[in-house]
Amino acid sequence: MIKRLVPGKRLSQATIHGNTVYLAGQVPDDYTGNVEAQAAQVLAKIDALLKDAGTDKTKMLSVTVWLPNMGDFAKFNTVWDAWVPKDAAPARACVEARLADPSIKVEIAVIAAIS
Repeated sequence: MIKRLVPGKRLSQATIHGNTVYLAGQVPDDYTGNVEAQAAQVLAKIDALLKDAGTDKTKMLSVTVWLPNMGDFAKFNTVWDAWVPKDAAPARACVEARLADPSIKVEIAVIAAIS
């Protein structure tokens, strides 16, 4: 069985299959902040989606982070490091890429277990 959370025309914000939830790439709602502010917004959205799926950030399996400017890597990591639970860091990739809007400074996709 497949369950979709916040389905839309082009994508669902999350898709649950079995004991795994796949989050779509999450971007901030407010594009005006710096990378730290945008990262905090995105991580809050991830927390909410994981909760709606019946899990939390301690169950993250894999995360992909996209930054349009790899010069923001250290700044992003200050927010990430404060958010990710101790001893629960997922496998993670961070890639420099042009995002859908030039004002977006971070996008994050997550795969997590549900238990």
